[in-house]
Amino acid sequence: MRTIYAALVLALGLLCVGSAGAEPNQIVVEKAWARATPKMAVTGGAYLTVTNRGPGEDRLLNVTSPVAEKIQVHAMAIDNGVAKMTQLSAVDLHPGIPVVFKTGSIHMMLLGLKHQLKEGETVSLTLTFEKADAIEVDARVLGIGATGDAGSQAGNGN
Repeated sequence: MRTIYAALVLALGLLCVGSAGAEPNQIVVEKAWARATPKMAVTGGAYLTVTNRGPGEDRLLNVTSPVAEKIQVHAMAIDNGVAKMTQLSAVDLHPGIPVVFKTGSIHMMLLGLKHQLKEGETVSLTLTFEKADAIEVDARVLGIGATGDAGSQAGNGN
């Protein structure tokens, strides 16, 4: 009986130590928005800011949405006067350094849109990370010619 009691006390102690070390998600996603699309468009763009507020490195591995068959992260650069997009397999998230997804730079391409993105609606995005918990955020759909942020909508794993 004494052995069982000692094992229970040890197990409870380990649980307490484990939960004291567990931290809430330290990735913050904010300013999420998407651009409205014409009626028959099959691609769209989404933009946001991701900040790693934790002490260690992390990586954005994937983004999904119920409105698109898939989402790719692209980096855009000008090469000899020609704009070129390169698909990124992951985005490094260094502690304290925001990664800003914006027009003319790093951005998300929503491929295989299931319906037109209309100004004023919201699009749900789920971001998956290497270490942090997944984060779901609603991106406000701005006008077709929009280039700026949608305000202060934010999401995190807390």
